[in-house]
Amino acid sequence: MGKIDKPTHYRQGTMETWDAITGLGLGYIEGNIVKYICRYPHKGDPIGDLKKARAYLDKLIAQTREESCRVRTPTT
Repeated sequence: MGKIDKPTHYRQGTMETWDAITGLGLGYIEGNIVKYICRYPHKGDPIGDLKKARAYLDKLIAQTREESCRVRTPTT
């Protein structure tokens, strides 16, 4: 398999990153957090990948906070 099918930076453990993401049933944002965390030490720009993971985590925090506020807001 080539760089597209089985890139080495996603195959460092016992399963490929996308198998873990789909197996856990993660959504787009959560999956990208996992993807960038898994690959950061194995691809060319570790700091860049950590910043990408942080950007997705910040987005997830904002969404979760917003959803939490909507749930707690009483409706009339």
